[in-house]
Amino acid sequence: MPRPRSTQISLEDTPYYHCCSRVVRRAHLCGDDKYTGKNYDHRRGWVETQLLKLTEVFAIDVAAYAVMSNHLHLVLYIDLETVNTWSDREVVEQWHKCFKGTEITQKFAKGEVVDEYQVAKLKHFIATYRSRLSDISWFMRCLNEPIARKANDEDNCTGHFWEGRFKSQALLDEAAVLACMAYVELNPIRAKVAQTPENSDYTSLQLRVKAALKGKQPIKLLPFIGNEHEHQTKGINFDLKDYLELVDETGRILRDDKRGAISVNAARILTRLNIPSDNWIKLTADFGKLFHGPVGTLQELTSYCEHLEKRRRHFSQCCQYLQAS
Repeated sequence: MPRPRSTQISLEDTPYYHCCSRVVRRAHLCGDDKYTGKNYDHRRGWVETQLLKLTEVFAIDVAAYAVMSNHLHLVLYIDLETVNTWSDREVVEQWHKCFKGTEITQKFAKGEVVDEYQVAKLKHFIATYRSRLSDISWFMRCLNEPIARKANDEDNCTGHFWEGRFKSQALLDEAAVLACMAYVELNPIRAKVAQTPENSDYTSLQLRVKAALKGKQPIKLLPFIGNEHEHQTKGINFDLKDYLELVDETGRILRDDKRGAISVNAARILTRLNIPSDNWIKLTADFGKLFHGPVGTLQELTSYCEHLEKRRRHFSQCCQYLQAS
């Protein structure tokens, strides 16, 4: 039986999580529907716009994403440090970007005096909002519900649009995070709907490439901080150029459907992570098949399971791909 979402999240072990949502109807989330002949590519824009909007609301950063024909992949980073530094007013203002709140929180946000007998209730609302603004379930709710409503209106129907709740898995170390990000961003190439990573529409990698050509990084994505990690409190501790080169070469191998080789220049990340090239290709091609639960080395998996009191660890056999044999 599936475990409750609260028992799968352990911020003590990792702030990174891979999430996936799938649609239930034959009608595609986007792309061409062979049954009706309709094209739904415009819905990719709905998803991307809503996703990037939520990064301005929640204390949750997007490290990677890919919008496919019938499902959506995300790699998210929960930023507890930021949400805990927000003032009470900032928490309310952030929440009001998505929800109306209550009469009390509206008064507080406007700077009006809150009656003394309502202060306790106001503090309760603020504590609730602060918790929700760093909650993956609320983030996914705010992403999926508006898309479902718009799709139902467009299809002139009612009922579920998404296949139950989203799936999530903990990414317990750097190797798991980088492998999952590459897997997500190379989804269009594996599905043969794109030839190169930079031409993979509605993916985080395309945004990163476009920004990199201008010498920048996308503001709404979790940045690669490389050698600057000592001066920045948040970001992926690898050089963006190395990552882009590695993913580009990996994409060419997957696209050509033949055995290839990762160049020495692009393999710097793999050397640092201690992942053999063959394992990397296996991970980025079959990540979704290999891992159905938390992802990491055996040591990280053991710690995670102990914290959450998980007894079954059948997924530990796949951790071999995240380390040298």
